[in-house]
This record gives sequence, structure tokens and C-alpha cells, in this order.
Amino acid sequence: MTIHHHPDDDLLVDLAAGALGAGRALVLTVHLDHCSHCRERLHALQALGGALLEDTEPMALDAGAWVRTLERIDALPGQDVRPGRRPAAAWRAPLPDGLELPASLRGCGSTPWRWGGPGVKFSRVQVAAEPDGSVFLLRIGAGRSLPRHSHGEVEFTQVLCGGFADGRASFEPGDFDAADDSVLHQPVVGPDRECVCLAYLSAPLRFEGKLASLMGGLIGL
Repeated sequence: MTIHHHPDDDLLVDLAAGALGAGRALVLTVHLDHCSHCRERLHALQALGGALLEDTEPMALDAGAWVRTLERIDALPGQDVRPGRRPAAAWRAPLPDGLELPASLRGCGSTPWRWGGPGVKFSRVQVAAEPDGSVFLLRIGAGRSLPRHSHGEVEFTQVLCGGFADGRASFEPGDFDAADDSVLHQPVVGPDRECVCLAYLSAPLRFEGKLASLMGGLIGL
């Protein structure tokens, strides 16, 4: 697998610092499952962060800081991960033959595939640490396309199989794309194979045309 499109260093720094929400972090870690180059970059950034911490002079914390930290940890949403216990959510979106579930998605749940337009299906990925997050699998048939759209805020896309072109570039298996509200595009899938992508949406897509906008609102994209 030759990967041409990678996340920027700023995103990897945020991932290393724990500054990304669970949905965004999940799409990035799925990219890392496939990309040794970015894993090496992340490890270098983590090592740099550790060195900076070692050079930082310690500061005294007030007496209640430790208790407040434990209270915040206890308040985080999560799931029972004791040995022998399965996650509450089940994976209900079977993948195409030959496509394995990425390691970082194991333990997540998913809804069954749902109709998202001609030749398009989608499944909402259930992330325990972000139950209301907007992480989706998109399955687009060979030769099909999504309606032309822009973004309310940020969209992360990780290609799992197949590929698409959107006028800016071509994206193949393993490629990562981050699009913001400055991007107006129409992903078109190649004619030879369907495309499956993992996507994070921080806000609903802005489709061009009344019909596409109506459909997007009805299906929740």
C-alpha cells in the first residue's frame, strides 16, 4: 500500500497531547494503523514532548488538585473493559469481502448499513468515549459520487478501500484527508471498485441543491 496523503504535523501534535476529541482521534489512529511513516512521526513528537516536560521546572499544585483530577476522570464516559466483558455496542455493518476491520475500530459498535442516496450507504460508528460524536462509515458504489458539498467545520476522511477523486486530488487506500469550510468538492469513486471511507464530521455537510440538502438532513449527514 502506497500512501500519498497524510495528516499534518499539527494534528499529530494534538493527538500526542490528547487534545483531540475521541471521534477525530479515532480517524487519525485508523490512519496510523495503516501508515508506518506517520507512526514514526507520532513517536518522534511524543519523544520531543517528553523531553520538553523533563526540562520544565516543576510547579507546586494546590492541595485539592489531585482530588479534582480523580473526580474528572471518574466523570468521563466509558465502558466496562474488564477481562471477559464485551463492549455493549455490536458491529453491525459487514465490510466488503477482503476488507478487514482496522485494529482501532475493534471495540467500537456500528449501526447497520443505511441508504444514503443512489449507490451510497452509511453506518454510524459508535464510540464509547464520544457517544454523540459524528463518526461514519461511507460505502459508495463504483462510478458513483456524493453530491457536491462544503463543510460546516471540519471533516476527516480515511480511505479504507477503493478510491475517489474530488477535483483537488485522488485518494486511494490508506490516504487521509482533512477538509474545512473552505473546501467545496464532489468525491467521485473510480469505476473499478466501490469505496469505503471512515469519516468524522464536526458539523453537518452543506450540500448544493435543495434535494441533496433535504436528503442530507433526513439521513443526518
